[in-house]
Amino acid sequence: MDKTIYYNVLYDYYGSLLTDKQKSYYEDYYFNDLSLSEIAENNNVSRNAVHNQLKIVIEKLEFYENNLKLYEKSKKIGTILKRLDEKTKKEIEELI
Repeated sequence: MDKTIYYNVLYDYYGSLLTDKQKSYYEDYYFNDLSLSEIAENNNVSRNAVHNQLKIVIEKLEFYENNLKLYEKSKKIGTILKRLDEKTKKEIEELI
């Protein structure tokens, strides 16, 4: 899986655990396709500060996944759901 897609999936799971500033930088960089310089200018910080924060965000997302494994468990649940009959599958999907 592409790293960007992987981090975006992790962000879906763990983004609420980040600070507002970290979320803003992440979303500007990965979702809004802004450059580090553009983000820095918009936030009146250095380009290096933005780079460091994005690096910290990625480390946090990986840390959360390594410890909580929500994405990994979700993939396993998806695999199991594929083997179930449609009625049971729908009932479980409604609960998830």
